[in-house]
Amino acid sequence: MIDESRLEEIRREAERLGRVDAKGIKPIGSPFPQATAETGYYGLPLLKPPVWTWEVPLYFFVGGTAGAAAAVGAAAQIAGADRDLVRDARWIAAAGAALSMPLLIADLGRPERFLNMLRVFKVQSPMSVGAWTLTAFGTFAAAAAFAEAMRRRTKLPVTLVGDAAAMLSAATGLGMATYTGVLIGATAIPVWSKHVSLLPLHFGASATASAVSILQLLGHDDRALQYLGLAAALFESLVGLRIEGAGEPTLTRGPTGLTTRIGGFFSGPLPLVLRMLGIRWRNARTAAALSTLMGSLITRFAWVEAGKASVK
Repeated sequence: MIDESRLEEIRREAERLGRVDAKGIKPIGSPFPQATAETGYYGLPLLKPPVWTWEVPLYFFVGGTAGAAAAVGAAAQIAGADRDLVRDARWIAAAGAALSMPLLIADLGRPERFLNMLRVFKVQSPMSVGAWTLTAFGTFAAAAAFAEAMRRRTKLPVTLVGDAAAMLSAATGLGMATYTGVLIGATAIPVWSKHVSLLPLHFGASATASAVSILQLLGHDDRALQYLGLAAALFESLVGLRIEGAGEPTLTRGPTGLTTRIGGFFSGPLPLVLRMLGIRWRNARTAAALSTLMGSLITRFAWVEAGKASVK
């Protein structure tokens, strides 16, 4: 027969030690710590924050701009635009690809880590796709730029090879301009995963605006570049409105919110107004290009820092 007094004594002892609640039916303690969204386990966040340093957002900016430049150059080539514009776009793409590789390797720590990612191609892995995309893009962009240089110095039939490489560079360049948005969106970091559908388009538009801005600063004043920059600035302004409407704390409050707004202002509303004025005034187009480059770079750093803040 069960001793009711003994059961009551055990229940009181368990309640005193914090193993059950006052009704004796709900466990409120265990040998392991209980996790909450605010404190995690042992006061640590539930998610591991990104450990990326400055090389990664700079890689996002440089690689994206290079990829967009390749696409702009290919479009200019098909449209029969000024050959100097095509040449400069190819060289921007090649230079950006050449700089992107050491930036990515610097973040990984050792070159062999990058090579290890090339051992297997995994479609389901954004990191694997990104490593292969960068390798292919760098190869095609360098070939296109080299062929362009040789075309002016030799009678060898390199134009056909260079044009083919430029088309492949543009195809992989579109991936370079957008895949970093996919990369950070395909994570458990709240602020990134929440905007997984927006980030690739956001980064792609920003990269296109940056490529256009560099070409304009190099002296290319084509009307098509102006309208392309105007469209990118309009899209970036709409992105800013969407972010504000979402009310994500890490993007609208505190230091990361301030950085995000600064980047958004210099890549969206300000160049949008300047480019509208720039339809008639070249100085306004130059100011818009400088604003866009600064805003695009700040935006990449803002998203990385927002991700770090989001896990806390």
